[in-house]
Amino acid sequence: MRAVLSKAPGGPESLVVEEVMDPTPGPGEVVIEVKAVGVNYPDALIIADKYQFRPERPFAPGAEVAGVVDAVGEGVKGVFRGDRVVAVPGWGGMVERLKVRAETLIPIPDSMDYETAAGFIMTYGTSYYALKDRAQLQPGETLLVLGAAGGVGAAAVELGKAMGARVVAAASTNDKVEFALELGADNGLIYPSGPMDKAAQKTLSGEFKLSTGRDGADVVFDGVGGDYAEPALRAMDWNGRYLVVGFPAGIPSLPLNLTLLKSVSVIGVFWGAAVARDPKAHAANMAELMQLYAEGKIKPRVSRTFPLERAHEAIQALSDRTAVGKIVVKVED
Repeated sequence: MRAVLSKAPGGPESLVVEEVMDPTPGPGEVVIEVKAVGVNYPDALIIADKYQFRPERPFAPGAEVAGVVDAVGEGVKGVFRGDRVVAVPGWGGMVERLKVRAETLIPIPDSMDYETAAGFIMTYGTSYYALKDRAQLQPGETLLVLGAAGGVGAAAVELGKAMGARVVAAASTNDKVEFALELGADNGLIYPSGPMDKAAQKTLSGEFKLSTGRDGADVVFDGVGGDYAEPALRAMDWNGRYLVVGFPAGIPSLPLNLTLLKSVSVIGVFWGAAVARDPKAHAANMAELMQLYAEGKIKPRVSRTFPLERAHEAIQALSDRTAVGKIVVKVED
């Protein structure tokens, strides 16, 4: 079978497509014929050895896949050849066939196509865990989303609205802000691209405060980091909750005196570890997300697709922060 492989640390250009041996399911395992692979920011980090996990090389990136069960191992119950499923292996997904533990599979609803399914679990799972479990977002509160047009950011916009919050979407271009407004955001603003000095950060903080209202944001969903973090923190309300989700603009240094002055909590969001530690809570969240999808309240916007041979371009587009919505790699036979 074909596989996209990382053989040495590097950027997307370092990936190669090669033929590798087909997997065979062992006890409790299944093999999925992969139809689509969701592209996420950790894909860029893991191939550069900058992620929390460092798989043994060679390995394939690709944290979430959608496809059809092709083979079933000994002892597997309730999963059958031909089932349409999603899996979230963390890496290894950019292949034609993938071996996973049967109990980790999530059925795909009949109304959901493979591309949508491949872009669903990680972004909405991360954002729902962040807003529901970590921030405990309440109806009527104000949510400020940084990077509101990206995968997790767009999901946060939709979920914030579904949870009854007032959502302010912040992004780097007018097109991205317009996209977030189409998702249901109540207000939006464009922030500068690139590094900011203290004067620019102060100006941005004022713009955040103006957009979120007199008291500021109750919850900040920060999937960007860098120089945007401190201005957002300064624009928060009393007892605010600041969600640390990702750092494509760099890891920020926050002045902790601001958290004291406003009684703000800075809260880390590590969805992958949370899933492993509490699979029952994860399963409950997935059921609730599927219900929201069935009700038409959330839906991944797949903006671009790439064939397996161009998977490096898909990851590069995400790394460049040019993506709007979700990027998916399609695996064609």
